[in-house]
Amino acid sequence: MSVTDVTDVYVLTDDVRIEEASKAFGAQVLMTPTTCRNGTERCAAAVGMLPSEPDIIINLQGDAPLTPPHYVEALVSALRNDPSIQMATPVLRTESEHLRKLQADRKAGRVGATTAVFASNGDALYFSKEVLPFYDNAPHDSIPVFHHVGCYAYRPKTLQAYNALPEGPLENREGLEQLRLLENGIPIRCVEVSSSGREFWELNNPSDIPIIEEIMAKEGLL
Repeated sequence: MSVTDVTDVYVLTDDVRIEEASKAFGAQVLMTPTTCRNGTERCAAAVGMLPSEPDIIINLQGDAPLTPPHYVEALVSALRNDPSIQMATPVLRTESEHLRKLQADRKAGRVGATTAVFASNGDALYFSKEVLPFYDNAPHDSIPVFHHVGCYAYRPKTLQAYNALPEGPLENREGLEQLRLLENGIPIRCVEVSSSGREFWELNNPSDIPIIEEIMAKEGLL
């Protein structure tokens, strides 16, 4: 992945095996505490280890290897263009086959991808492991279900606020770290991104591995 307007890239982990593998291909690594429960807490811990405080921090998670560079660039652009945005995350409108995969996971009882619903200004209303909003498969002008991409952009003060907050009941119930901010009235901007011909899927279950490998092979990423 090659992303413009990003100065430094670090692998954050508390696992020596990941540290060694990352350094083997030349990555910069920051070892974060084993007490970090999710990627946002890990980013908050890592900011204090940097030589200087960045103006924007991007959290690109390891279970989303198909995240295209332009998704990350869209987040950076959103925060640069609007100083009021404290945190942003990409959302991708599903097409029929994409939506079918989301529905198949739920029908099979698998906890799969996350969906997002948001207000007219783009601020998130909710994130869920359920397929939201309700969709009856009737003809519509466009499918109103948005796949939430597990990538985040934060300002340093947002990470500081996050770490000072307790885990909330919705975060605990859904297993979604970003809900901690919504439960405490801190807005998250959903930035709609386009597929630009790229297929997107994340690794949530063993059944996702062949799907991701097939996409990577088709797009010449293997």
